[in-house]
Amino acid sequence: MHLKFLSLLAAGVMLAACGTTQDDAASTMGGGATVTQAPQQAVAPTGPVPGSEEDLRINVGDRVFFDFDQSSLKPEARAQIERWAAWLKQYPQNRATIEGHCDARGTREYNLALGERRSNSAVEYLVSLGVSPNRIRVLSYGKERPAVLGSGDAVWAQNRRAVLRVN
Repeated sequence: MHLKFLSLLAAGVMLAACGTTQDDAASTMGGGATVTQAPQQAVAPTGPVPGSEEDLRINVGDRVFFDFDQSSLKPEARAQIERWAAWLKQYPQNRATIEGHCDARGTREYNLALGERRSNSAVEYLVSLGVSPNRIRVLSYGKERPAVLGSGDAVWAQNRRAVLRVN
């Protein structure tokens, strides 16, 4: 008796699994009948807004680094600025500021001048790559806004930089 009951139950489960879905029913209905489905909810995009400063920072990179007491661009800095140029060309509505920074050594006045030379080096290369100079502003903070606090070669290297900011 239990075996018959279990057999019938198993057959019923298998038949239920073979039932038609709502999409199948809609395609087989005749006479102009339509089946409405619930509207799908919009999924919010993840990640930074394209063309934003966050997009630049995450997807392109926003800084280049310099050697001690130097404002000349190293090969890796040139490669980074080439990525900036491509990004700026992709978003022609964006204007930018290039901030020049220095490490803690040297006087305030000297570092402000060095930070400006670093910013200008980056701007000159951007302009040579076809970015309009009217879209870029130069600003120097010297040693006033370190990225990393402390002292020593590793810390100072992180503070000798130029940073691209979206206005």
